Amino acid sequence: MRGRVWRALCPFKNYSLVLFLFFSVLIVLLHKRHIHWRSFGLKVSSVSVLVLDCLRDAIFWPETPLLKSKFSLNDTSDPAHRGSWQKSGGDFLLARLHNRTFLAGVAGHVEDHHNGSYSAVFSLLWEGNAQVEVTLVHPSEAVTVLQKLTQEQPDRIYFQSFFRSGSVTETTTCNICLNANQQKLCNYTDINTGEPWFCYKPKILDCDLGLSSVGRKDLSKVPLFGYNKVGNYLPGCPNIYLLLVVLYLFLGPPGGNQSTVETRATGYYYQGAWQALDGTAVQQFNSTAISQCLKGKTVYIYGDSTVRQWYEYLTKALPELKEFDLQSSKQTGPCMALDFVNKVLLTFRSHGPPIRFGSMPVSQLHYIANELDRVAGGSDTLVVIGIWSHFSTFPIEVYIRRLLNIRRAVVRLLTRAPATMVIIRTANPKELTLYETLTNSDWFSLQRDKVLRAIFEGVNVRLVDAWEMILAHHLPHKLHPESDIIKNMVDVLLSYICPIAGSFKSSFKKLDSSTIGDVP
Repeated sequence: MRGRVWRALCPFKNYSLVLFLFFSVLIVLLHKRHIHWRSFGLKVSSVSVLVLDCLRDAIFWPETPLLKSKFSLNDTSDPAHRGSWQKSGGDFLLARLHNRTFLAGVAGHVEDHHNGSYSAVFSLLWEGNAQVEVTLVHPSEAVTVLQKLTQEQPDRIYFQSFFRSGSVTETTTCNICLNANQQKLCNYTDINTGEPWFCYKPKILDCDLGLSSVGRKDLSKVPLFGYNKVGNYLPGCPNIYLLLVVLYLFLGPPGGNQSTVETRATGYYYQGAWQALDGTAVQQFNSTAISQCLKGKTVYIYGDSTVRQWYEYLTKALPELKEFDLQSSKQTGPCMALDFVNKVLLTFRSHGPPIRFGSMPVSQLHYIANELDRVAGGSDTLVVIGIWSHFSTFPIEVYIRRLLNIRRAVVRLLTRAPATMVIIRTANPKELTLYETLTNSDWFSLQRDKVLRAIFEGVNVRLVDAWEMILAHHLPHKLHPESDIIKNMVDVLLSYICPIAGSFKSSFKKLDSSTIGDVP
């Protein structure tokens, strides 16, 4: 009965406004310590919980087992260890089909049958041999650990602000929510978006003397071998947790009666070049073609370091694009480059906190939603957004709230300037050390990737599917992909801007103007 109720509520055009207000109240309650991080969704109205389920459905994950006091490889489902077969699902697996000779590859879709077995489904997009590669990123027990970490220790990455007045300096801790009973706070909550940010007040200096905020890792409170031997579940031994299956298939015309399975691939590589499956003709752009495509255009890039890579790629690819020294950090921006001859303006600015890299003056804590409200827009304006990596240690509700703010700003921009093109970069898989697993696991990234797609569904934006573009490629997974992958991403970006006539068929519905005011 409950499932029917929330599915009935999801289409209501007013649900997004309720959801936005719900998260606003939720963050305030967290700050006031009326509820704890682990209490998300428990002390709110039943309507708000049902609305939140509309997004929770997008990130549904099978129930994972409780951690055992002792763990042995005999408990694995791998028959090589002569153990019993696993009877439940919840393992995190990635799959791809590839051919190194053709420089071809496509991401697969893994179906969890919730009984210890899985199916990997692929699109067959070239003739010839292919290898199937399935990687067990995390067993279900590790997913249990990651869920506990997020609930119980979202502050395992902490932030600091430096205060200075003359020769006097002080350093205090900052975060999205802090314990107000422990110490007085400096409130840096953004007045326009309501995005919260707090620092403990310095003992001597005033709050307005804050100079910068920088992320720090603190794994001292993370019980690596707590949670009943959690160390056994995390990928400290990749030889144990990497499952590689190699098959050789001849991909010819199918024979017999076969059922059709939806593989959901958005594209594939062939001869090292990305081929989109949504109708977009992805072109190969050299420096001259890039200059012609961007001629007369202003490009605003907002987000984290994964889209800063695009800014850096374009500034290197275009010799006429000259960077201005704005006396700002190269990591956080603002950065600006201008091609005076072709009238191309390219900018980059980091999203607002939380930010783990480098340091940033408090005056430069700019939020993407606010920046979008300052963009005039038009047919000569391109907006690129990429924001996900720095939110991995926080409960998913924090990320949802940020995206809702950005979506509202995107809709306002498209309302006043419908010809503006907005392109969003998705999350991507990466290499996983123990530290990365605890703070930025691919499992965290996958949840945020799904939420981003769900929140922007129905908005007239276009996606660069970084998740599949990295998963399908033969190069190693990296947070900051190698240059071959970046070139393919930029080629997709430019193919959206300068399409071959009639090639692009958008999968996103244009919003009815009558509902724009209610879109989160």
